[in-house]
Amino acid sequence: MTEILKPIHVVGGGLAGSEAAWQIANAGVPVVLHEMRGVPGVKTDAHHTDGLAELVCSNSFRSDDWEFNAVGLLHAEMRALDSVIMACGDAHQVPAGGALAVDRDGFSQAVTAKLEAHPLITIVREEIAGLPPEDWDNVIVATGPLTSPALAAAILETTGEESLSFFDAIAPIVHADSIDFDIAWRQSRYDKEGPGGDAAAYVNCPMNKEQYEAFIDALLDGPKAEFKDWENVPYFDGCLPIEVMAERGRETLRHGPMKPVGLTNPRDPQVKSYAIVQLRQDNALGTLFNMVGFQTKLKHGAQAEVFRMIPGLQDAQFARLGGLHRNTFLNSPKLLDRQLRLKAMPRLRFAGQVTGVEGYVESAAMGLLTGRLAAAERLAQSGRGRPLEAPPVHTAMGALVEHITGGHLEGPGGISKFQPMNINYGLLPPLEAPKVDEVGVKIPMKERGRAKKRLMSIRALEALKAWRDAQ
Repeated sequence: MTEILKPIHVVGGGLAGSEAAWQIANAGVPVVLHEMRGVPGVKTDAHHTDGLAELVCSNSFRSDDWEFNAVGLLHAEMRALDSVIMACGDAHQVPAGGALAVDRDGFSQAVTAKLEAHPLITIVREEIAGLPPEDWDNVIVATGPLTSPALAAAILETTGEESLSFFDAIAPIVHADSIDFDIAWRQSRYDKEGPGGDAAAYVNCPMNKEQYEAFIDALLDGPKAEFKDWENVPYFDGCLPIEVMAERGRETLRHGPMKPVGLTNPRDPQVKSYAIVQLRQDNALGTLFNMVGFQTKLKHGAQAEVFRMIPGLQDAQFARLGGLHRNTFLNSPKLLDRQLRLKAMPRLRFAGQVTGVEGYVESAAMGLLTGRLAAAERLAQSGRGRPLEAPPVHTAMGALVEHITGGHLEGPGGISKFQPMNINYGLLPPLEAPKVDEVGVKIPMKERGRAKKRLMSIRALEALKAWRDAQ
């Protein structure tokens, strides 16, 4: 007689929790999905329904181009792993050019119906206040950026961290290969060496007085995002939006994050720059650089236009645009292992945005992965399989795991610089841009970047399928 497996518990019925429950059940393991929406008197400040996988903001899953766009690649990987989120998204898509956008109500209803109909999934409408009960030995916490205060407090007590809910001041991140190094140069202020002995750790983009004044005008005139009442975002002097600094005086930025002191333009060493924008390496691969001190509440549509006024960034491609909003996420590189388990309490896994990924698709992908990891662990305990490792770093999913468990850099004094991230090619191990195509025809220089992305996508899908087939 086949042993009846003890269920896995999933806390949170958003994109990540729904995907995790689906993957667990499809592996043949019973799962209990706990969702507090639907309980009388219990709600979040962002959701409007009690449907599973409700989209609270945009209805877009962004680009569906697997060859040349990293989020499209993530779509393809998830489809290859029988994602319920992608299946329902595909079934309820609406016209959106090259993007996958969905009818949000139809999408949520479809996910809810699929999970309710699955014989191994039990949906319980209840709030988990505090840590899950001790007899729940295999739990996935997928509570999103609006984790309930009681659960957040319990996690804080367990981990010893000072804060779980961060003031999320995010600066834009630029792909290194889109910076114009005929204008920009590498140098640390006063040529000061860092811990690794590098005296050229920063990328510097110079401005003359006219360029600076035009930039300040654009910054002050640009459309700003308005915060929702529930976000109640305070401003801290240590991470003020650049627009707020500029409003305090036109020279403020020139004496703050854009100060030119201690830097010399090697192309024109006799002329002192009026202001300098610095970019600092953001990931271990050196493929991404963040704009130092450039946290912003400019609307996304204006950011690229305004920031491309900066000499050296006129053709910048952004891996992530800036923002300033309340967010709740773990200091995952310190707190989670590569199984996405809490080191201080390994019976708890975390999935979704709370792990430090951004975006619908990224959150769902981490739900998919934790579901598979948790199910494999349960099956191995019963002698029906073996534990599962995370996908290779060459895959989009594996690259996200690498980012949230160790692909960041430490700041001075060992302070973590970990910040949430969307999937982008800068998180994957780089490839050299090809010079010729598959039949030996020379690729024009301006097309080589796209050709490299395609090769990285092909490599990722091959690695993902090999990982899947080895299970």
